[in-house]
Amino acid sequence: MRLVAGGATPTSRLVLVKDLETDAGYAFEPASPLFLAAGGRIALEDGRLVVVRAGGVRLLPAGD
Repeated sequence: MRLVAGGATPTSRLVLVKDLETDAGYAFEPASPLFLAAGGRIALEDGRLVVVRAGGVRLLPAGD
């Protein structure tokens, strides 16, 4: 599944994220696999992965 890490489009189902890569050549690998629940959104902000849950809670998972 291709995810757009723009923070605007929520996922339609539960997704297991092991690594991310953007069209601009940025990559992010979480320290541990991340489950992105339905309705969650992801974005890369200032070189960090930001997960926004459906309820609005923002998470900054560890990784590089």
